[in-house]
Amino acid sequence: MKSHRILLGLCLSVYAFCGHAQIRHDMEYDWDTRMENLGLVDVCFWEPSIACHLVYATPDNFMQRPLYNTKLTKAWLHPVAATMLFRALDILKASHPDFSILIYDAARPIEVQRVMSDWAKRTKNDNFFADPAKGGGLHNYGMAVDVTLINKNGEPFSMGTPFDFFGPEAYTDKEEDLLNRGRITRTEYNNRKLLRSVMEAAGFKSIRTEWWHFNACTREEAVVKGLRQIKASSTR
Repeated sequence: MKSHRILLGLCLSVYAFCGHAQIRHDMEYDWDTRMENLGLVDVCFWEPSIACHLVYATPDNFMQRPLYNTKLTKAWLHPVAATMLFRALDILKASHPDFSILIYDAARPIEVQRVMSDWAKRTKNDNFFADPAKGGGLHNYGMAVDVTLINKNGEPFSMGTPFDFFGPEAYTDKEEDLLNRGRITRTEYNNRKLLRSVMEAAGFKSIRTEWWHFNACTREEAVVKGLRQIKASSTR
């Protein structure tokens, strides 16, 4: 684990965006290769104790169909965000050695963001998704991650709502009220607090409407730093 971290540090020192992936008419777009070529980090390769279940690669999501094709199979992050997530894991294990982190979503192609945004506008849920026409969100730069906690058996902790729940029960600024009204249990309240404490201690920022979502920087900072959105690279 530590040797992998050292190698990642070397990668950070020479990090540059340089995408060379190609697209062909007769096959699915190879997002894993594209993201690797962009210099993003395969999180679970560098830290195998972090688990990954990409919800949008399955039909078990709010659109009830896979949004990622069979060639987007890994949790990719910008090296800065990946290093922060590794730090969060170290902080978690210092106090809870049997716990770990499960990733639900990481770097997201802007093409997928458009599909989500179009759905959100039709269903009046557009406040939950960054508009790609306005620059998208930090998932589209590899600088945001959706996570939860898991136990030693790989089972996710109960957090009071499922992932991608559109409602106030998922809000982070209403947890005291949710607890007092019995909408979440004391255990679920504590689980959310633990998740947020380790992620924020590692430098992530939480958001008001989703207990699972954490940003490694602001979108303005991503733009200032010259980070590029994750788009298909086509030679057609």
